[in-house]
Amino acid sequence: MKTQPIVPARLEWTAEGLPRSPEFGDVYHPAAGALVQARHVFVAGNQLPARWQGRERFVILETGFGLGNNFLATWDAWRRDDQRCERLFFISIEKHPLVRADLAAMHAGSSLEPLARELVDAWPALTPNLHRLSFDAGRVELLLAFGDAAAWLPELVARVDAFDLDGFAPAKNPQMWQPRMFKAMARLAADGATVATWTAARAVREGLTGAGFEVRLADGRGGKRDITLARYAPAFVPRRTGARRAAIQHGERRAVIVGAGLAGCAAALALAEQGWRSSVIDRRGEPAQEASGNPGGLFHGIVNPQDGAHARFNRAAALQARRAVEIAIREDGVKGAVQGLLRLETSGAGVAAMRAVIAAQALPADYVQAVDAATASTICGLQLVHPAWFYPGGGWVQPDGLARAWLGRAGAAFRGDTHVAALRRVPHGWQLLDAAGAVTDEAEVVVLANAGDALRLLGQPAWTIEKQRGQVSLLRHAGRIALPTVPVAGSGYLLPDVDGLAVFGATAQTGDDDPVVRDADHLHNLAQLSRLSTSPVDISATELQGRTAWRWVTDDRLPIVGAVPDSVAARDAPRLDQARFVPSVAGLFVCTALGSRGITWAMLCARVLAAAISGAPASLEASLVDAISPARFITRDARRQAAIQPRSTV
Repeated sequence: MKTQPIVPARLEWTAEGLPRSPEFGDVYHPAAGALVQARHVFVAGNQLPARWQGRERFVILETGFGLGNNFLATWDAWRRDDQRCERLFFISIEKHPLVRADLAAMHAGSSLEPLARELVDAWPALTPNLHRLSFDAGRVELLLAFGDAAAWLPELVARVDAFDLDGFAPAKNPQMWQPRMFKAMARLAADGATVATWTAARAVREGLTGAGFEVRLADGRGGKRDITLARYAPAFVPRRTGARRAAIQHGERRAVIVGAGLAGCAAALALAEQGWRSSVIDRRGEPAQEASGNPGGLFHGIVNPQDGAHARFNRAAALQARRAVEIAIREDGVKGAVQGLLRLETSGAGVAAMRAVIAAQALPADYVQAVDAATASTICGLQLVHPAWFYPGGGWVQPDGLARAWLGRAGAAFRGDTHVAALRRVPHGWQLLDAAGAVTDEAEVVVLANAGDALRLLGQPAWTIEKQRGQVSLLRHAGRIALPTVPVAGSGYLLPDVDGLAVFGATAQTGDDDPVVRDADHLHNLAQLSRLSTSPVDISATELQGRTAWRWVTDDRLPIVGAVPDSVAARDAPRLDQARFVPSVAGLFVCTALGSRGITWAMLCARVLAAAISGAPASLEASLVDAISPARFITRDARRQAAIQPRSTV
């Protein structure tokens, strides 16, 4: 998916006091009122609340979030319904989202102001991402896709029960109402999905009919004579290229997770958000004892001029990590801070060039800023000599505390000192075996979140992944080193005070299985530390303590998340050009290779995994779901083989 800069909406007012978009020359809602239209056209028009009653999940897709009134009216109707579905998903695409201040102003004095206030408080940075906002203890999920609807519709991974078509008028915004848009909707539509829209334009009705919807006119309200309603009833079912099926269609909704680090504990929480129970098994006696056991770690996004898959995934992950860490600090007492992070730019690029990259992508200041050395020094309290990328939503946290908080919030059962020697497939799922071949647990779904040990349980698949040894250095008397007020990273990193510890590092060595903390590696970390700022570092290696752990890193520097591919069935698969077409092993999933970005990546990876298991909408676009899928290694090989096949000369 090629992203485009997000241009915020501009508001002006008509003589009648209606909010109007100067870009499209149209009002946001009729004179009768936004909520009147929302309740009559979109809530009642989609036969709600009756259609969601008794359901595990109900999914609505809206084109044109606008002022947010359709979401608020739907959320309000859901809250008022005693027979409501367990979980409500509301996906909305918006090319020109409002800035937070304008959104707040638009809902001041609204009859739904309490709900609107929650929406305003959760309003995300205006970046071209799929933003996940959670309400009502996670039972209402708003997925905001900022960007063009034509680009976003093919990227959504969801099965949609109802569509709200609420763009500006077809005459003012014809791109929103093209036949290809309706065909993209059909790809996402669940059986019997409904459509509601305020317009009765013939082109819209014909476009819906051509995409397989049965269309009818209904009475309008507030000055509209007719509105359009429809139901998905195609003569044939189109290929659903972007959709993934749930791992389990029926059953007890229980998973066993192997590995109790950040990845495993995040997976337990993400599954709990979808109504699943989990048991978490680890070979250590307590959670987060391996790479997740470092005393502190940092998290942040990245910026790349091309805004390719790596940059987009890291940005999406950083936005979710910020919310997850803030909750853990505020509600679970986990030690850390979300007060920003500085990443030094040591390539020689000046701050003007850095700002040009930000401006070209229109990245907002609440996501990233380019600051000169003097400003960076003021932000962190150290004397720096390089300009820096400042990520206001970055920070640091104690990863073991974060993992335990997620595990506790999930309500998952933990069993330590348990070694899983092998997996055995059985008709109802999977059994986990110990060294003697006895069954230690079984479930319909197994998630391998145990770093490199997952490869052993999977029979050493041909994935391009390597093991890296990392040593972090610790100084017990933190006052001996000038510490920053926010984390500083570059070639190495330095955290703020962590319980009286100065935490810095770290090394990255491949082919090294030595667990011993080494003075030579302390010297390496001290050398990195001295390059971060001009503050003197008069510390010897012998004064330092340390900790070693191993990271697992792929060649494309992305994690491995998703259903385990079936390499045998893939030999006969008709298509292998995209990871979503590769057959998978039923009920077996993996979440590994988080490298040195476990804090940043864990929660997004876990939610992508939980969506694949439960069938819930994914909070990541399809192309990025494919980019992190373990099936990508099969896809790469297939493309490589296709490229070297001799071409026919006939």
